[in-house]
Amino acid sequence: MITDFGYVLLFIVTGALFVGIALFASKLIRPDRPNDTKLMTYECGEIPFGDARIQFNNRFYIIGLMFLIFEVEILLLFPWAVVFKDIGWFAFLVMFVFVFLIFIGFIYELGKGHLKWDIPAPLIPRYEENFGVIEDEDKEKGVVQSAKKL
Repeated sequence: MITDFGYVLLFIVTGALFVGIALFASKLIRPDRPNDTKLMTYECGEIPFGDARIQFNNRFYIIGLMFLIFEVEILLLFPWAVVFKDIGWFAFLVMFVFVFLIFIGFIYELGKGHLKWDIPAPLIPRYEENFGVIEDEDKEKGVVQSAKKL
C-alpha cells in the first residue's frame, strides 16, 4: 500500500525519468557539428563586440525593485477590494496603514533622488601602466603624472 508521500515520490521519479529519456533521445538524434558561428556568444546574426560582462547602472535595479513592490501591492489590494464589504472597517484600517507605509517608502526614494534618470554617471577609475590608477576627473585637471604615479 502506497501512502500519500509515496505517490509524491512516484510522481517525482516518473517526471525525472521522462526528462532523462527526453534528454538522452535528443542527444542521440541532434546533429553535433560545432563551428565558429555556433560557438560565438550570440548566434542571432549580430557580430559581438566588447566584453560580454558589462556593468549595468544600479538605477535599473532600483526601478525594478520599485516596480516589484507596487505590483505586490496591487496583488494584495485586488482581493481586499473584492471582499471589502464582508470584512469591515478593521480591514480598511489595516489596508490604509499598508498603503501609507508603501507611500512613505516611495516619498523616501523620491527624496533620495533614486528615481531620477539624469544623474551623472559615476567616475570609474582605470589603471594605466606606468601611471597607476587614473580617474578621468584627475586627467582633466592634469594631475595624473605627478600625484598618482606608482
